[in-house]
Amino acid sequence: MAILLKQLTLSILNKRENFRKAFANFDPVKVARFGQRDVAQLLKDAGIIRNKLKIAAAINNAQRFLEVQQEFGSFDAYIWRFVDGRPIDNAVKTLKEIPAKTSLSDAISKDLIQRGFKFVGSTIVYAHMQATGMVNDHTLDCFRYNEV
Repeated sequence: MAILLKQLTLSILNKRENFRKAFANFDPVKVARFGQRDVAQLLKDAGIIRNKLKIAAAINNAQRFLEVQQEFGSFDAYIWRFVDGRPIDNAVKTLKEIPAKTSLSDAISKDLIQRGFKFVGSTIVYAHMQATGMVNDHTLDCFRYNEV
């Protein structure tokens, strides 16, 4: 299972530039305005994952993202309030200690879903928290631990 997940993750990462091009350089204002013609084009694009529900979710999430920006001033202000503006340092010793999700990512996921976001389960939210530095899950012996 871990090997399959790793291959899937690498497959997605290898398509990042294709996604960037297909989704207007990830500009939420532009993506929020995508219509049926855009969806039809995306469904023909072999460079991305052609799943109609996920494409529709990306457009929906761009719209919800803009609503959150409007309400909080920025998405950054919204998301970082969950950690009081400070990263959580998990001080893990081994990779096995790193969780796939936490009660905090559960709460953020629930809030996002209540706001109308799609495909934002707790595991995805936790990965976002790691990628944006909201949590430091570098092991104590990792050269990046102190930098982060």
